[in-house]
Amino acid sequence: MAPLQGTTLQRLSLDDLVSKSTAIVRGTVTGSYAAFRGPVIYTHYAVQVNEQLKGLSGSTVDVVVPGGTANNLRQMFSGTPQFQTGDEFVFFLWTGPSGLTQIMGLTQGLFQLSTSASTVMATRAASAELMLDPGNGRPVKDQTLVLSLSDLKARIANRLARGEAR
Repeated sequence: MAPLQGTTLQRLSLDDLVSKSTAIVRGTVTGSYAAFRGPVIYTHYAVQVNEQLKGLSGSTVDVVVPGGTANNLRQMFSGTPQFQTGDEFVFFLWTGPSGLTQIMGLTQGLFQLSTSASTVMATRAASAELMLDPGNGRPVKDQTLVLSLSDLKARIANRLARGEAR
């Protein structure tokens, strides 16, 4: 039995991510566990906040993604990221009325950090999920975005300084 692809995403620009996020943090994954919330299993990732770029105050944040294994049952959701302890990202987060803090646009709200020639680079891999243009509703192909961490932080700060972010 093969899994079915079932995730459709709205394409989010970097400006969209900044303005729609309730928090943006640079953080390191320190652990995880999975638990039911109603009929859905969520994997909770503990993220040590190394730098706060928007919202949130505190040294850690609980980030959830749908899917995982709990009570010997496994649920999988197409397009959800999985992390390993020690992974470092810039996370674009959204906390909804349920109190769960999730990543904006699944992998669209994740910039993995790596060092290349003494420069910290931020990479958002292209999503393989069906993605729609918000203007016309037509399918579009996502693209990988690579920039230095300092450039990413400057773009976030500029967007926030314009007063257009929530």
